[in-house]
Amino acid sequence: MFQLATPLGLRVLNGGLFVSTGRGIHPDRTLDSYELIFVRKGALSMLEEGCRFDVPAGHTLLLWPGRRHRGSAPYAKATSFYWVHFQSIGRRTKRELTVPQLARVARVDRLTELFHRFLNDQESEMLGPLDAALQVSLMLCEVARAPAGDTTQSNVLAGRVEAYVSRHLAQPLSTGRIAQALRVNPDYLNRTFRRVRQMTITEHIHRRRLHDAELLLRESSDSVRELAGTCGFSSVSYFRRLFARHHGVSPSTYRKLYARTHVNVR
Repeated sequence: MFQLATPLGLRVLNGGLFVSTGRGIHPDRTLDSYELIFVRKGALSMLEEGCRFDVPAGHTLLLWPGRRHRGSAPYAKATSFYWVHFQSIGRRTKRELTVPQLARVARVDRLTELFHRFLNDQESEMLGPLDAALQVSLMLCEVARAPAGDTTQSNVLAGRVEAYVSRHLAQPLSTGRIAQALRVNPDYLNRTFRRVRQMTITEHIHRRRLHDAELLLRESSDSVRELAGTCGFSSVSYFRRLFARHHGVSPSTYRKLYARTHVNVR
């Protein structure tokens, strides 16, 4: 029998998907394990040893063992995130993976797929220690692809815009409204965001709403009209046009294609 030694240096404890009901706040605690959080929808505000992190959708946060962390704001109703706890074991090697604490995920769909697979195997009781370590290692590789969150003033401001958009996605949004909430000049805010993210704030709002629409098309049975309203589009016809422009197919066609392609995801 072939045997392979795989000293991955990880002991995986457990993972899950948290979906907020609009009540509560992340617990105040200190763990003996790392916690990788991948925000799926909404935004998460956390404090770790007094350092605040605003984590919008499509970003990850790595909380460290032995450091006190807690939520700095109550969960918003639309917030959901994947999480996994793991420990680092064994000796360090020369070839180490550098994982930023706060990161903007380069391949959101890929990391989502890895969490889906992990949770499905965990629920089916088919997740052995080696399987778990391999899958979490792949998750960390995906996070490591992203540049660490830049702490310069411009990047911090762009992050605040993304967090605000994630929290208020179902409400009317504009650059002026966001600038007023953040107490920043609208023109300066839009110029800064465009320089840092290579898109306008309006384009970012559209992308975030379309991303939520994609999730609902794949995972819910809501009609296209209901879905458009849930994602903050005031007009279903405008939603259809924007969706087709970005994806090349209508929302209904996208739903059918995804159902065929991803029938075995869960």
